[in-house]
Amino acid sequence: MPKDIDTPRTRAPRLRKPLATDGAAIWELIKSCKPLDENSMYCNLVQADHFRDTCVVAELDGEIVGWISGHMIPAKDELFVWQVAVSAKARGLGLGKLMLLDLIERDVCDGATHLKTTITEDNDASWGLFRSFARAIGGELDDEPHFQRDVHFDGHHDTEHMVTITLPDVVELRSAA
Repeated sequence: MPKDIDTPRTRAPRLRKPLATDGAAIWELIKSCKPLDENSMYCNLVQADHFRDTCVVAELDGEIVGWISGHMIPAKDELFVWQVAVSAKARGLGLGKLMLLDLIERDVCDGATHLKTTITEDNDASWGLFRSFARAIGGELDDEPHFQRDVHFDGHHDTEHMVTITLPDVVELRSAA
């Protein structure tokens, strides 16, 4: 390739709010991202439609390669992130962290003081993502067992640890960027 041609080494995914028509593609993405729990396609459609303000889709060349589902916890100033999915085609771009940053900077999340998520003990990729995200924003990360294998899952699912990350004030966050 000639050196005088400016070709970017990596393409930047486009981040946006999902549409109801994205539900099937989101479902397919989640199915391809083990060990994520697969929900019904209808669940992902409802998330993309009803919770679009607290969900993120990443597109690369018109294909959905990233997804975050989340919601504000009722009566609390806390954002709950349910799932983060990144296609193998988009790994290594820091997409998970980019989507989390995009999400917490939205107006709907301005009042959030904490980000919460649950992670099983053996999900190294999720632990790495959320620890890296906490460092990037200057937040503190704590965790404790929450939904327990025998108490909540009748022995059918590993214990989920509730991860809590303190979020900086929105003014601090924007000045750090």
